[in-house]
Amino acid sequence: MAIAASGDAVRDQRRFFVANGVPIHLTTFIGTNVAQRGTGAPEPKTGEPVPMAYLVEQPPGSRVQSHYHQADQFQVVVAGGGHLGRHEIGPLTVHYTNAFNAYGPIQAGPNGVQYFTLRNAYDPGAQYLPEKKERLKAATRTFLQATELVGQAHWSDLLPLDSVQSEEVLATTEGGMGAWRHRLPPGASVQGPDPATGAGQYWIVTAGRLVQTDGSELPALSTIFVQPDDPAFEARAGSAGLEVLVLQYPRRSLAAAA
Repeated sequence: MAIAASGDAVRDQRRFFVANGVPIHLTTFIGTNVAQRGTGAPEPKTGEPVPMAYLVEQPPGSRVQSHYHQADQFQVVVAGGGHLGRHEIGPLTVHYTNAFNAYGPIQAGPNGVQYFTLRNAYDPGAQYLPEKKERLKAATRTFLQATELVGQAHWSDLLPLDSVQSEEVLATTEGGMGAWRHRLPPGASVQGPDPATGAGQYWIVTAGRLVQTDGSELPALSTIFVQPDDPAFEARAGSAGLEVLVLQYPRRSLAAAA
């Protein structure tokens, strides 16, 4: 069953956290992350197929050094800007990396940078380089990374639309990883790819509002996770139109390789 988290409803989940010496804020949308340890909730096992989604707010001029994770990951920049490695980033940048693939550093610009971190399996936290370099060398890895700056729509851009506009953001791989953006006029709908072709999907509302089956609406910066065995998800635009990103993970083992 799909899991939805409203961008308005999660505001009380915002927590202060220090990552790699950088003071940041994390807002949890789905699942559990390192900022919530000690709350009494049991910690899942690394690689356990449970989704994790949270928003990171990194302050101006800060730098998080290169690192890797033990689960496949998408990141979506939704505000601010800077650089991810050699790539310039800003709204909307989509970045994908396989588990045990190092990336970074993440350098925030003068306005800071805010980005979603999205996983389809549990990860215990960043493994920073060069401290964790030897473990990375020993890991069994499949190399795949992709980054694309696609630009951001505003509500006013959506209203003149008279039909759905769709584009491929990250080219679909043989394993099923891919990313798409859809822009919908008010009341229009779009159906995503069959979830069975991948290992889970995130739908991110980046502008406008998405109408759920019960008639309630999800505002911008809301997330939906679609399980691999769910039916194809259909998104319908509210009265202000809708821009939504669809991010699909590749079909492969969700368990961490070591």
